[in-house]
Amino acid sequence: MRGAGRGRSDVVLMHRAQDASRPHTPLPSQRALPATANAHNARRLNEAPPNPPSHSLLPVARRDDIVSFCDELLDPDAFSDYGPNGLQVPGAAEVTKVVTGVSAHRELIERAVRSGAQMLIAHHGLFWDFLPRALSEPMAERLRIALDAQLSVAGYHLPLDAHPAVGNNALLCEALGFARSLDEFARVRDRPIGVVGRSPEGVPAERLVELVRELTEREPLVFATGPDAVRSVGIVTGAGASFVHEAVALGLDALVTGEPAEHVMADAREGGLHFIAAGHYATETLGVRRLGELVAERFGVEHEFIPVPNPV
Repeated sequence: MRGAGRGRSDVVLMHRAQDASRPHTPLPSQRALPATANAHNARRLNEAPPNPPSHSLLPVARRDDIVSFCDELLDPDAFSDYGPNGLQVPGAAEVTKVVTGVSAHRELIERAVRSGAQMLIAHHGLFWDFLPRALSEPMAERLRIALDAQLSVAGYHLPLDAHPAVGNNALLCEALGFARSLDEFARVRDRPIGVVGRSPEGVPAERLVELVRELTEREPLVFATGPDAVRSVGIVTGAGASFVHEAVALGLDALVTGEPAEHVMADAREGGLHFIAAGHYATETLGVRRLGELVAERFGVEHEFIPVPNPV
């Protein structure tokens, strides 16, 4: 038989009645905000970026492992370069996407960030011996964008020109249909970075120009002052016009490079070779793109080459 005191249900009902009789004090999150604050929050919601996609199902690689792979492949310590090679700006420790491009300027960095990449690998990195030691406003902005997005930036210059398999010069030589010879060519800071390609049957000079046009997707500057059939060609991508004298001395039929110089018209004519300049940028897309492909193959991460064409 139950006692005469109140049961548990009676106590609960009494407390609920007392709570209902008290004035309600809203929680901070429930209180009405001033109109200006509401407008500010609405703007923040409208301006906020969408939630980043989940990477839980994407292959993930460690940033340092990717850099170690590139360093081991390209051996940058063997080169006395015009700036540092390898990792220049450390970002996120884990990488699901790598972007490659020719030059690490603001547009490429911004586009790499927008693409969702955690790493950018460029042929022309950020820092060079000829730049001021103090940061300029444009350089500070490049770094600010990369650091805010935790985007790692790495650069490989001469090592990526000279590599016999993934280098700019070796890949362009192969694409033009020439077999890479053992001749040393275009020595820069005590290391040969160019290649000599040979074709026993020869490539018609007009066809060689056509191939360069197709590969670089631009109209090259041509001084057609060599033989009808090109059996030997020197290749130095980028700024290689000064090696025209070496090409003449080696008895080559043509020189393919990026940038021209005023003196090469006479040098090519008097040396009896074809001079083909297809642009610094346009001749240096092959190596860094191939490096990105190798990283993707090795680590399973996504890779995208982002073109930012430059007429020079």
